[in-house]
Amino acid sequence: MKIGELALRTGLAASRIRFYEDIGLLKAAREPNGYRSYSSDAVLVLELITAAQQAGFSLDEIRTLLPLDMAQWGHGALVETLRAKVQEIEAMEMRLAQSKAHLVALLAEIDAKPDNMDCSDNAKRVLSRIRAGQVKGPALVPTDVTTLRKAKRRTAR
Repeated sequence: MKIGELALRTGLAASRIRFYEDIGLLKAAREPNGYRSYSSDAVLVLELITAAQQAGFSLDEIRTLLPLDMAQWGHGALVETLRAKVQEIEAMEMRLAQSKAHLVALLAEIDAKPDNMDCSDNAKRVLSRIRAGQVKGPALVPTDVTTLRKAKRRTAR
């Protein structure tokens, strides 16, 4: 099938399909005229890529998930990878809950501004309480630092 038909069947833009091919997630044969020709498996592969991205998998992670041949999918490796992603999401949920608790505590501290204090003095008061350890922030673990670096790179583009 040609790229236009594949785009219609999957609802993806032809440019996205070409991108997935360029990065090695999708294979296409070339006809003598240079046009791409996709097998019927391409629809399934693209649906899997879309579903995996919606589940939070990166394209590199998806590359390791997809078998070279759709008929040769390793059940054990797939289940192991999915379980690892669930654990990663659970750890992220815990870190997010800690961050939320920290922000709620920080908001409460800011809102506890005495009536006669201006905002600048209140900021100094809050910062001194943070430095003194009276307002605790969540501790960063190495995966948080990696995640923050990735996010910074994405926003810099």
